[in-house]
Amino acid sequence: MDIAPRSDAIELPAGIELATPRKPFNLLRWYAWVSLAIILSVAVGLGLISSRFIIDESIERDALLTAQFITSIADAEVRHVSIPNVRTMGELLDPRIDRANLLDVDPDARRRARGEFLDHIAHLPDMLLANIYAPDRTVIWSSNPALVGKLIEGDEDLEQAFEYKMRVSASYHNFEQARAEQKFVTPPKQLFIENYIPLFDADGEQVTAMVEIYKEPHDLIVRIEHGLILIWLAITVGAGLVYVGLYGIMHRAARLLSVQQKRLISNETYVALGEVSSAVAHSLRNPLASIRSSAELAQAFDDGPAQRNVNDIISQVDRMSQWIRQMLQSLRPFNDEAVAVDLPLALQESLQTYAVPLARGGVSLDLHPLPAVQVLGHPVLLRQIFSSLIANALESMEQGGWLRVEVVRHDRRSLTLRLSDNGKGMNEEQQRMAFRPFFTTKQGGLGVGLVLVKRIMERFGGSVRLSSSEGHGTRVSLSFRLVRE
Repeated sequence: MDIAPRSDAIELPAGIELATPRKPFNLLRWYAWVSLAIILSVAVGLGLISSRFIIDESIERDALLTAQFITSIADAEVRHVSIPNVRTMGELLDPRIDRANLLDVDPDARRRARGEFLDHIAHLPDMLLANIYAPDRTVIWSSNPALVGKLIEGDEDLEQAFEYKMRVSASYHNFEQARAEQKFVTPPKQLFIENYIPLFDADGEQVTAMVEIYKEPHDLIVRIEHGLILIWLAITVGAGLVYVGLYGIMHRAARLLSVQQKRLISNETYVALGEVSSAVAHSLRNPLASIRSSAELAQAFDDGPAQRNVNDIISQVDRMSQWIRQMLQSLRPFNDEAVAVDLPLALQESLQTYAVPLARGGVSLDLHPLPAVQVLGHPVLLRQIFSSLIANALESMEQGGWLRVEVVRHDRRSLTLRLSDNGKGMNEEQQRMAFRPFFTTKQGGLGVGLVLVKRIMERFGGSVRLSSSEGHGTRVSLSFRLVRE
């Protein structure tokens, strides 16, 4: 007879699908990417704004200095040749003006003033091109003779300077071949600046000439480049420090949240186990008490062969009662406040309690001197920690051995105490399970001793670490928080 193979797969009704489990929300990963995007956006925005501000302010400052220099030279040349104050340099620049209109000006003085002024303009530092326009937008002089006499139309900056009677400046990064007035003798290599500087009549109301200067200030460009490099470097370093600092804070916060979440889950688990254990213990205590009482009565009235069995009953009942007490103690919440505890005194009291069992088991005690310090904890709970660890060490050395107690680290904030033995030790699997509830390697043990040690140490801000190797003993390190004086 053929038997069909058994399948463990569960068939779902048509139309029903198992929901795919959602990945847990990773706060740190989301924060890392979102904060990086925000910080980069802010940094780039600040960099662009700062760069634009530096360039504009530098160009505006250079244009202002150029305009002040041109105006000062024009006034100085008029005074130098003793031309009356009713005339300005702007009125003397246009050679097309009828001499009859300038009868009060000596032709030689006008020619000298005009020539010296134009010579200064032609030899301005970093100059690419200089043009002078009459009010009708005709070029009356230029450093490029090919432009003289041309009528310039459609130049918005030129029109704005004439219309609003104000200085106009602009910066360019590309040489514009389409603009008629940009006929450079020597083309610019990179950034160049265009300045329109109006020259007025004696009353300061009418624009009589417009000076256009194209400059490529190499020194200014180098300074702007250095400034931009410093700005972007500072922004990059600042953004990096902000990101690293905030990420570090968030990483620490995420770690604390994870620890608190695990602690909360652990507490909820202990609460649930405590409620169940209390109910079970309450149900078991009365029957166990009745069994023990009956066994004691039988022991008192029966001296026959059953005496041995009665003793076993009493021993096992006591053992179960002890398990119930340990289980309830391990699952109850710790509400004790941290107080200052004399560490050497608590350790000495625990060692005195086990002095006889240690001597009977052939275990020698190697106690290193302890500093006189106080740690955060509770006297009863601290003694319970030491008692549990000493008992474990004693049970692991059935053939005798040694127990060493020493301080391995001590600073202003904490102290680490290590208890070592040369007992049978534990393997890797046992070490991983050592701090889990109800795990034990001892015959008849309940497996709550190390759990209590861990909970008590963490309750008062400390920690416990265990290292062991099979056949070479176990080392338990207890890190305590010191009381600051």
